Amino acid sequence: MVIRSPHPDVEIPDASLYDVLFASLDDADLDRVAVADGPTGAETTYRALRGQVDAVAGAVAARGLGVGDVVALHSPNVPVFVAVFHGLLRAGATVTTVNALATGAEVGKQLVASGARALFTVSPLLEAAEAGARAAGLGADDVVVLDGAEGHPALADLLAAGHPAPDVSFDPATHLAVLPYSSGTTGLPKGVMLTHRNLVANVLQTEAYIPLTRDDVIPAVLPFFHIYGMTVLMNGAVYQRSTLVTLPRFDLAEYLRVVEEHRATVLFVAPPIALALAKHPAAAGRDLSAVRVLMSGAAPFDEQLAAAVAARLPGARVMQGYGMSEMSPVSHVIPVDRPDVSAGSVGLLVPNMSARVVDPATGAEIEQPDSGTSAPGELLCAGPNVMVGYLGDEASTRDTLEPDGFLHTGDVVTVDSQGVFHVVDRLKELIKHKGYQVAPAELEALLLTHPGIADAAVVGVPDTESGEVPKAFVVRGEGSGLTEDAVRSFVAEQVAPYKKVRAVEFVDAVPKSASGKILRKELRARRLR
Repeated sequence: MVIRSPHPDVEIPDASLYDVLFASLDDADLDRVAVADGPTGAETTYRALRGQVDAVAGAVAARGLGVGDVVALHSPNVPVFVAVFHGLLRAGATVTTVNALATGAEVGKQLVASGARALFTVSPLLEAAEAGARAAGLGADDVVVLDGAEGHPALADLLAAGHPAPDVSFDPATHLAVLPYSSGTTGLPKGVMLTHRNLVANVLQTEAYIPLTRDDVIPAVLPFFHIYGMTVLMNGAVYQRSTLVTLPRFDLAEYLRVVEEHRATVLFVAPPIALALAKHPAAAGRDLSAVRVLMSGAAPFDEQLAAAVAARLPGARVMQGYGMSEMSPVSHVIPVDRPDVSAGSVGLLVPNMSARVVDPATGAEIEQPDSGTSAPGELLCAGPNVMVGYLGDEASTRDTLEPDGFLHTGDVVTVDSQGVFHVVDRLKELIKHKGYQVAPAELEALLLTHPGIADAAVVGVPDTESGEVPKAFVVRGEGSGLTEDAVRSFVAEQVAPYKKVRAVEFVDAVPKSASGKILRKELRARRLR
């Protein structure tokens, strides 16, 4: 059974991302602030941003880079990221964004895998960038340092030549715009091939459920190198003419200062940030009254945490969405104007999207019920935002994309009669205990309701008698004297016997990716301790 979005399809123009975001700028928008630097307050108007994008495109073209070339961008969230990213696309290049926390070896692997001909970076990341460039066979002249560094071309030097933006021609439906790499939480990182049409489509699909205004101010702490920050924050905000305030990393005190001083109105976050807003003492008493919307994504966000966040943000709409890099990334969102949709759900299919729910064991279709909620099954999605495939990996592409265009998400969901989806968990993360399936996300959500727990993650530990048992990695709250027995008892009182936490390890922090996903592979590596 194919489930379709309840929202009418939106028209997707046959145009490049640059044309959709910048060619339509009108005079009323040119002198509005597009991007502000959080630490310094320096502002870039839309007029200046478009000029920077065109100048970068000209400089890139003058270096012989354009259609058919891959260029890596390795930077935290700073205003110039926006100009360089879109300048590279304006020149016809394909951008592969590199995690700002990547080691030299990781940078090198991505440069080699993507076939990147050049690397744009910043001086604080230069050590890793240089090591990665050497490993990929790139010379010092191929590494452009945005803020300048001895021995490498600086962005200012490239722009000083004043080369005009080139005339380029390509098919937006087939030409690759970006090549992000999957997080690797369920396998080796793979290059996700996304076209200009994929990105344009998702900007427009997301707008239908999260309309922004020219007066909205959005702190941009979710990394632009990750698809969530790239599409929902950077591209979405520019398209809707809002103001971005960039933050190069998450620091709660600095984040709260920016939200307060800039009178931020829309917060796009991952669950760890939502958790800090809900539970950290530093967030209490701050003036967050301008916030009208908080949207969480990238990892599970349960209804109780949403309620705790809402208590700190009175008057704000607290909601979440769902997606993955392979879908550019958004497939589901709770619409801003649908307070009836549970904040613990991932909402409705965005416009132009279709879905199927299938039994992961048999492949049989699971019907959307006329009333109530369906049985759980794997979510498959199709739409104009779905990737072309994985770069150089036909086998993984075949495993992930069905011939009819439906993408296997690897996530187990239910859907109700109103088209509201709930994520149960990821197939490969389910714990098998005596034949029963235990969802780590369910136990994690329960653990986070304990006042003495600041954060938690759950993985399966091999057990000769029962197959696997759940083990919890717990971060104690400030001043908490919580014991292992207390954690086990707390869970046991509220779940079926097969879901009990059998082991507890206290940790200083739960390892997570930049997008907020729990790095379960790191926990599994230490789970026998």
